[in-house]
Amino acid sequence: MAVITNTVRTNNAVGNREELSDVVSRITPEDTPIYSMIEKKKAKSVHPEWETDDLAAAGDNAREEGEEYDFDKVDPPARVGNYTQILRKSWIISGTQEEVDEAGNVQKRKYQKAKKGVEIRKDTEFAIVANQGSVGGAVRRMGGLPSWITSNVSRGAGGANGGFVGGFTVPATNGTQRTFTKDIMDGVMQQGFNNGAKFRHLVGSAFVKSSFVKFMSDANVAPFRYSVSEGGKRNTIVATADFYEGPFGKILVHPSTIQSTPALARNAFFLDPDFLEFLWLRKIQEDQKVAKTGDADKGVIIGEGTLKVLNEKGLGIAADLFGISASQ
Repeated sequence: MAVITNTVRTNNAVGNREELSDVVSRITPEDTPIYSMIEKKKAKSVHPEWETDDLAAAGDNAREEGEEYDFDKVDPPARVGNYTQILRKSWIISGTQEEVDEAGNVQKRKYQKAKKGVEIRKDTEFAIVANQGSVGGAVRRMGGLPSWITSNVSRGAGGANGGFVGGFTVPATNGTQRTFTKDIMDGVMQQGFNNGAKFRHLVGSAFVKSSFVKFMSDANVAPFRYSVSEGGKRNTIVATADFYEGPFGKILVHPSTIQSTPALARNAFFLDPDFLEFLWLRKIQEDQKVAKTGDADKGVIIGEGTLKVLNEKGLGIAADLFGISASQ
């Protein structure tokens, strides 16, 4: 039926209020698996240092009855360190915008302060997993995990370890990428077992997690999988796996959204959290001394800290993996 002439409708009305939801959804995931699982401690300088030591290899030890003692050489521990990295986020909002009624209050001090704090945590996780060496000077950088791990390692063709050299960590050299397989996983875990590591967590990209789930369905593992009943006649096909209990221990596999770029996705980390700490020289906080110089609210969230690797032999890495897709 036709609309009667001169009917006022929403498409030609003037003065209708706009409706904008007050609920703002932050879709960016906030997971920081490695930073969240390790202990947080205090740094006292921009270049914290510590010592690492190893037990002598097991060997034959039989002595003659009644013989005089001789004395073993005492080897000094290795002295290593890292540099603190300054992480900062900021905002500036006009005085008027701070006062007006805004849907969601996204462009307000309180919301921005909370948001920037979360973003710095994510940037901290980024620095932990990035293949960056430590850098001193004015713009300092902490050495990320790939630059530390040299003992329990699987790399693609042409890949090479970094390591702690001359007071700094050196980035690893990338090799040819390959598919993450059960053999790679068992190989790193075996190296760790032989070095006394007790891996409890594996952290990698979402694609690495899906590769893990896929090889958990091979002929050697599938008989141990099971179905889950949801009640009645409905069943669930189990196409996922979180834990792997292999010949060298039990490990929990975590997908990390931080490792969603090609550069970060190529590495998966085998971790015992007891061998990692994060040292804050300045905890994440708002700088209360930012000067007001105009009709605007200025804010800065800042923190300064570094990664402490107590002994890299307690960690492992499967490097040069396809971490985004089957070809990247």
